[in-house]
Amino acid sequence: MNREQILENCKEYYLNNVQQKHEFTPGKDYVPVSGKVLDEEDLLALIDSSLDMWLTTGRFAKEFEKEFAKFMEQKYCLIVNSGSSANLVAFSSLTSPTLGERQVKPGDEVITVAAGFPTTVNPIIQYGCTPVFLDVDLGSYQINVEQLEMALSEKTKAVMVAHTLGNVFDLEAVKEFCQKNNLWLVEDCCDSLGAKYKGKMVGTYGDIATVSFYPAHHITMGEGGAVLTSNTQLKKIALSMRDWGRDCWCPTGKDNTCGKRFNMDFDGLPDGYDHKYVYGHIGYNLKVTDMQAAIGLSQLKKLPQFIERRNRNFQFLKENLQELEDFFILPSHSVNAAPSWFGFPMTVKENTFFGRKEFVTYLEENKIGTRLLFAGNLLKQPLYKGIQKRVIGDLTNTDIIMNSTFWIGVWPGLQEVHLNYVCQTIKNFIKQKTHAAK
Repeated sequence: MNREQILENCKEYYLNNVQQKHEFTPGKDYVPVSGKVLDEEDLLALIDSSLDMWLTTGRFAKEFEKEFAKFMEQKYCLIVNSGSSANLVAFSSLTSPTLGERQVKPGDEVITVAAGFPTTVNPIIQYGCTPVFLDVDLGSYQINVEQLEMALSEKTKAVMVAHTLGNVFDLEAVKEFCQKNNLWLVEDCCDSLGAKYKGKMVGTYGDIATVSFYPAHHITMGEGGAVLTSNTQLKKIALSMRDWGRDCWCPTGKDNTCGKRFNMDFDGLPDGYDHKYVYGHIGYNLKVTDMQAAIGLSQLKKLPQFIERRNRNFQFLKENLQELEDFFILPSHSVNAAPSWFGFPMTVKENTFFGRKEFVTYLEENKIGTRLLFAGNLLKQPLYKGIQKRVIGDLTNTDIIMNSTFWIGVWPGLQEVHLNYVCQTIKNFIKQKTHAAK
């Protein structure tokens, strides 16, 4: 049996035994807040790669990096084993001694926000730097750019911020601030794959950017992420950080692509020491398997339609819940932004006759999935209470988010029948509470 026959049999198996066609029953079937959308082409890609028995990073990874860099309007892409690892590689690249005066060192400050996901901030702390926490704006849930100048000090070296929930922060203001003060800009795009600002892809405004391929995100490898840059020096450093910290840039399974493997001298090492075993950074092994990359390559072909579906689902919720603005702050974005929505965030307004806990409990009891805006106020989380940090202002909006914000799903697996049920359930809750309050 040849490869083509194997794949054809696997496709038939998938269509007959794995593919699920289930009619949604409102109130009985759960409406997930997020999920992956896989088909027979993803399975065939996985099996095709497994038949090579290469297992580690290989031909599928190389092809994915090329195609994904093109989609993201970047020169370089390095895939890693998670979005969190992507953040680690991106930030650690800024700590390389090869950057000279711009090297980020322990004690330096990095501007970020307190309303977000821990692994956007963790690399800052892990490298001995001081995070400087800013507030965000309600509705958009993006960094409050008016606080940037207040956050600046002689120790500031970088800004590392995420485009939260698929929305886009004010890249014009942040980019201008970074350029004026010679700061690195790291764009965490894990929630916002495919979003644009003034017609340009998010991630292209910063020096280096990150993406996640966890199952909840826009496309998936199961686990996975990517580091993107158009800066050749940063790409070389990031490659070293991802691949054990070594100096050699040979792809996995290749030797002596530079033609100088045994002809270079390094201080303290024997003459002509094998370049494959020369290490210039404290690095890691954060690569993916080729099977993961194969699924990612298959998913990438469907990414435009996934983004379109997410945005369509978002717009459906926005239009159908608009009448509830007396009770909720509904999501908003700037005129310059074209989001690629990850979720539909809502904030229960102050002095409303119900709270978030009561509301999300009602939704969950009615089989509708919800999530909070990640860690809420990071500074209230146990792991951050004793860290070295600076805080700008009193984080008023971040605390409101911690207490009153949640989000519901817009992922491509949701159809209009799901969204109709979600909207009707929300309206039923408001109707019941309004009637009881009279």
